[in-house]
Amino acid sequence: MEFLGLAWYWWLVIAVVLAVSIPFKVKFMRWWNKRRQERKEEQHGKWGDEE
Repeated sequence: MEFLGLAWYWWLVIAVVLAVSIPFKVKFMRWWNKRRQERKEEQHGKWGDEE
């Protein structure tokens, strides 16, 4: 049994890899946004932009 030239077990492997990688991507994006926000706040204070 094949679908798009791949055997069924390769589709199972692909599905498992995607299911495992999505939570890591979400966690990374949250960390990245937090880090970016912290850097933005640092830059704001560093150059004397306070009003």
